[in-house]
Amino acid sequence: MKKKTQKSHDEPIGNLTRITDFLPPPDELLPNERTVKITIAIDDRTLKFFRMAASKQGLKYQRMIREVLKG
Repeated sequence: MKKKTQKSHDEPIGNLTRITDFLPPPDELLPNERTVKITIAIDDRTLKFFRMAASKQGLKYQRMIREVLKG
């Protein structure tokens, strides 16, 4: 009786074609913008809205507020 040889799951299956990386480098994807820290008063309802919306999307609420202000 012949022994079955098991193939490694780490090896590619089929004919593969390497493609060139078409994305820009990470530092060019999100350019660093100069930020300035400020203090702002926001009503409680608005802050709760941003915290809940950001939480649902797995984001930080302060970043979400910045993106909205950028318009």
